[in-house]
Amino acid sequence: MVAEVDLFDPPVSGPPARGAPRPLADRMRPRTLDEVVGQEHLLGPQRVLRVALESGEMHSMILWGPPGSGKTTLASLMAHVAGARFVAFSAVLSGVKEIREVIAEAARARARQGARTILFVDEIHRFNRAQQDAFLPHVEKGTLVLVGATTENPSFEVNSALLSRCRVYVLHPLDEADLSVIMRRALDDAERGLAAQAPLVTGDALRLIAGIANGDARTALNVLELAVKLGPAEGGQRTVTETAIREAAQRRTLLYDKAGEEHYNLISALHKSLRDSDPDAALYWLVRMLESGEDRLYVARRLVRFASEDIGNADPGALALTLAARDAYDFLGTPEGELALAQATLYLALAPKSNATYVAYGAVQADVRERPAEPVPLHIRNAPTRLMRELGYGAGYRYAHDEPGTRTEQEDLPETVRGREYYRPTDRGFEAELGRRLADWRRWRAERRASREQP
Repeated sequence: MVAEVDLFDPPVSGPPARGAPRPLADRMRPRTLDEVVGQEHLLGPQRVLRVALESGEMHSMILWGPPGSGKTTLASLMAHVAGARFVAFSAVLSGVKEIREVIAEAARARARQGARTILFVDEIHRFNRAQQDAFLPHVEKGTLVLVGATTENPSFEVNSALLSRCRVYVLHPLDEADLSVIMRRALDDAERGLAAQAPLVTGDALRLIAGIANGDARTALNVLELAVKLGPAEGGQRTVTETAIREAAQRRTLLYDKAGEEHYNLISALHKSLRDSDPDAALYWLVRMLESGEDRLYVARRLVRFASEDIGNADPGALALTLAARDAYDFLGTPEGELALAQATLYLALAPKSNATYVAYGAVQADVRERPAEPVPLHIRNAPTRLMRELGYGAGYRYAHDEPGTRTEQEDLPETVRGREYYRPTDRGFEAELGRRLADWRRWRAERRASREQP
């Protein structure tokens, strides 16, 4: 549950205890900041996290990133660089009682030796609010430096009080070049790596493993290690072949990823099959995810998102149906509720597609972020008080229901984005009708404005 490494303790003498050999990924864990591959935006020269660590300015933080991006490694290196006690803590296996024990020991170590404690909490998003709150006063007082690791968005999974006391650092998936560097290092290392076995590994083999690993260094090294063992031996030297790599990757999935079964690859396959209007493939990937134990409500959320992002107003009924499917599963549970998810999947695959809403939202979002935040035009402001009316709030506003055809050409956008046309409907499904309505309205407004401008 809790594993402590006190860097001030003397080393244990004698031979190491016998047990299962450590995996390659664990043996090759970086021992210095310079050995870390990737995350240059945090650890490159003069970058924020590297400067903080090397200057001894330790602070509580949340490391948010995908599996195998280096969260645990970074936490342990912080303790090494700062000469601090390092306590690893699992949110899956530990509770408030263990938290109190760790905090008490951190307080004693600080009083006795002046030693600071870095408490690394893996999967901190799995702690409930009460467990997270138990850290608050001790983080505030500096009794310990909290380093939480999460694969989930901390703004949703970590309570705001704790989040406000921590800095959030986003770790990126490693790219294929980074993974190749890490694997080459393992192949060249005789002490911790695979150099003693002298396997024959081509660049194409490393690229294949890097692609399978999907940004995860741990996966890349584990697949490499197993592929070396499975590769054919000739003259005392093993060759890492494509067959060995794919077999190693398959075994890893069965051993370590039973719940998700390549979670991100599968959800991507489902999403793209829906976008390609392929109902057979979409249903196949859906069932693959369900059979592998994927959270049904996660799948339902992705279907709801697809309905807005890739179908939108081409078929407004898609959003209603996906929400109904979510409610149906919530009401029926497994296995009956899964038919509702299948029904929604087939409907989405065959619905007309449009990402016009998604594109329009992104265009508006860019303008909101990049342009000045102009005040709302006076004529479309509410004027509930006398002072506001005297200041011109609502002056000249034309009530559309009092206008012919419930139309008015008054300008509702602020000055810097005036004339922008964000929404561009497609000619597919119901959106074709919306496109006709929009084109008619834009044409009418342009004509009315032009007539007003004529002397």
